[in-house]
Amino acid sequence: MIEIMNHFNRSVSFQRRASSFSSPRANRKNWVSRVFRGLIVIGSVISFCLALGAGYIYVLPNLTQAFYGYGISKVDGYWDGCNIFDGSWVLNDGYPLYNASECPFAEQGFNCLGNGRRDKYYLRWRWKPKNCDIPRFNVQSILEMLRDKRIVFVGDSMSRTQWESLICLLMTGVEDKRSVYEINGNKITKQIRFLGVRFSSFNFTVEFFRSVFLVQHNWAAKHGPKRVRSTLKLDKLDDISNQWVNADVLIFNSGQWWVPGKLFGTGCYFQVGNSLKLGMSIDTAFRTALDTWASWVETMINTNRTHVFFRTFEPSHWSDQTLRLCNVTHQPMPEAGGRDQSLFSDTILEVVQNMTVPVTVLHITSMSAFRSDAHVGTWSDNPSVSDCSHWCLPGVPDSWNEIVLLYLLANYTDPLQ
Repeated sequence: MIEIMNHFNRSVSFQRRASSFSSPRANRKNWVSRVFRGLIVIGSVISFCLALGAGYIYVLPNLTQAFYGYGISKVDGYWDGCNIFDGSWVLNDGYPLYNASECPFAEQGFNCLGNGRRDKYYLRWRWKPKNCDIPRFNVQSILEMLRDKRIVFVGDSMSRTQWESLICLLMTGVEDKRSVYEINGNKITKQIRFLGVRFSSFNFTVEFFRSVFLVQHNWAAKHGPKRVRSTLKLDKLDDISNQWVNADVLIFNSGQWWVPGKLFGTGCYFQVGNSLKLGMSIDTAFRTALDTWASWVETMINTNRTHVFFRTFEPSHWSDQTLRLCNVTHQPMPEAGGRDQSLFSDTILEVVQNMTVPVTVLHITSMSAFRSDAHVGTWSDNPSVSDCSHWCLPGVPDSWNEIVLLYLLANYTDPLQ
């Protein structure tokens, strides 16, 4: 190495001495040569910077998109790299995914086709995200994935609809339908607080707990204000919450009952500790209740085992909410008409963002806002009453469940394996 360096130094020294004795013409040639080489270097640097900038502009959005934060990475070779909830409804001949009349757990009131609806167009729409696709799931793979697991839905009747949808989806892969049954032999009703369906061949259950507010609802004290018939204890989670703890998948929803008619109109007000909060707004009360829920999840749920979801608010499509006028269309709406925005959904997102444990938000508000064609309308078990809140089965709740299953497949080893 020393010899090489000495040789290099001697060569440089010789070149410098030679240049000092060169002619003026040679010097001019050398000067021109040096300028030319300098221009080449400058041009190379500029080209490199332009290439780097172009690469930055191209790559950064893709990296941002790939790490958008929705928790899905790869499903059987499928990379999402997009916001799964930003998309549109497209026609697809592969839908519907099941026949509600052949599923004993599809509530009669939600089986629109079985209740006389003649147009079938509403059954053929599939949710398509803008920059990716939701693959058609393999029912057998899902059943094996859920083997020995416990899936729990907690919420209102919209939660019950999603619960029924998931059972019907899964039953399409079960040969012996008799091996799927309600644990206590109960029929699907609106009033019952617990329903559990067991897939005995795969040793897992799909359960529903009716808890429309998530927090405790109690009768008021005898000596309280006359207008107060009951209270929501915003700092106490529902007294059946201990039954939700040992689940592998927990899917919550709330919002439909947080309206003046179902609260103040029935004499139900808010309470924190022993103090009545008669002047508290519904928005503030909802936020307080969700903070209580979040604290309960952080304290009581082992998120290494349990995958927790919270589904956002489901928009209704009443043409006149006061008069209860319901206009079920034949196709999805071309515009959301403001129904893609919800204070309830915003609150859910804010609360979950501030939690110390992982919770997946199923932000279905926007995608559901377009589906004015998919509501029960007059095709329920009580056709005299229109319904532009609940959804037909098959229908929109199936797409919610497809997204849930996509998340679970993507996180198959955490926490489900």
